Amino acid sequence: MKILKNILIVSVLVLACSCKKFLEEHPKSVLTPDADLSSAKVASAFAVGSYQNLTGLLTGQSGSYGGNTWNLMEFMTGKANSDLGQTGFVNFQTLIYSNTSFYFDTWWQQMYLGVGACNLAIQKIPTINAPGLTEASKNSMVAEARTMRALYYFYLVRMYGAVPKVTEPAKDLNLQVPRVPAKQIYDEVIIPDLLAAEKSGIAAGRSTGRVTLDVIQSILADVYLTYAGAAINGGQQYYAESAKRSLAVIQSGTYKLFPNYTDMINPNNKNTGEFIFQVQYAASVPQTNPLTALTIPNFSGISKYSDEYGSVWPTDQFIASFPAGDKRVQEKQFFYTTYPAIKAPNAPVVFKNHYIYKWFDVNAVTNTAKSDLNYTIYRLADVMLMYAEASNRADGSPNANAISYVNQIRARANLAPIGALSQDAFEKEVWLQRYFELCFENKMWFDMIRTRKIHNDVTGNWDNFVGHKTVFNATYSEKQLLFPLPKQETDVNPKLLPNNPGF
Repeated sequence: MKILKNILIVSVLVLACSCKKFLEEHPKSVLTPDADLSSAKVASAFAVGSYQNLTGLLTGQSGSYGGNTWNLMEFMTGKANSDLGQTGFVNFQTLIYSNTSFYFDTWWQQMYLGVGACNLAIQKIPTINAPGLTEASKNSMVAEARTMRALYYFYLVRMYGAVPKVTEPAKDLNLQVPRVPAKQIYDEVIIPDLLAAEKSGIAAGRSTGRVTLDVIQSILADVYLTYAGAAINGGQQYYAESAKRSLAVIQSGTYKLFPNYTDMINPNNKNTGEFIFQVQYAASVPQTNPLTALTIPNFSGISKYSDEYGSVWPTDQFIASFPAGDKRVQEKQFFYTTYPAIKAPNAPVVFKNHYIYKWFDVNAVTNTAKSDLNYTIYRLADVMLMYAEASNRADGSPNANAISYVNQIRARANLAPIGALSQDAFEKEVWLQRYFELCFENKMWFDMIRTRKIHNDVTGNWDNFVGHKTVFNATYSEKQLLFPLPKQETDVNPKLLPNNPGF
């Protein structure tokens, strides 16, 4: 019964989620009192439970037409526009958002629910003894949960800075937990969890939605690159640690860049090619990928979806910032400007703007209205660019591998290779390739706050983050470096206060 009590507690572990939100929750599965709590299946269930809130990266926003957690990091870049005022876009376009604005509460809740599930798995899996359940299997499952806990916290500290440190299942419903500095979360949770997982003996190789050694090392590369930069400024040695992990993934030989960009939106290619770690979706179950409908031009009539949201699309200035001849900005590569009407296939609809093609599931659009695409968290191009940036910083100049990886990404975009560049020029080239290659994959905002630089799409310069003026005439200040803690959380847990500067 104690385990069942802990599972119940985890289901409400939002670190002070409002009573209203709690009452709106509908548990989808439970362990019954007569369940065999000493079976290999239960151990596996605990491990699998640690992944459940990955779908929180793409969670619909209550009370918003066309709102989704994914929107937040794209709206904040100043390089996205929206067809819909209902998504709360105007608050982010003008940077007048507050601690009651859309998305902040949903991100917070989903990440901490994930943390709670991981804590339970880490505590319980080692205690389960069952036929056929080896210590190696248990170690691998705990490594999965530690990796997922690190990933949830990695999102939290980048978004909110200082956050509550919760590493054990709650023993009661007293969830008044104070914040601790982000560096402490890195030093005591994120990095130790990932290093323990890396040394656990977990298998390398391709992931089909579960953590492997390659997934762990990809996350570690990202964590160390972020830790070395702002706002932690951990030290030069962490660039080398980042480069070490990313190079291991690249040189494993498991992953290859897709020949064509459209290979990434073919559902048959899920978990293949350059995909390292994806959130799993399927058209046959309720968990279909929501980004297909979310990014279709609003009321365009090109799909079988009852709602076409037009929730996020690139600004004209961002499109114009791509270099001449870049394949990524050509029609139906990363973006599209026309598509046949669903009721009149011979009458293409021409849009007023460019729209995102990265989530365009043709079968869903034209037939089922249920997208089968996965959502990618890490892919090879991302890791190659992480290596290029980290090794350039660690070595003081770009090495042959770093240049080669950047040129492979440029070659796929039909761009000429780069030659010898200074450390600074090469770094800016890598940053720019990250902007173009990974646009609208929820990467750009984190790059902006990590580097404290923003590419000015009008001038072509790299502006300081603080003081950069967007094409919407909004200017970033120190306030924008962290998101506010949601008011509904601080109202019921005063220990979370004071809120972040400016809120």
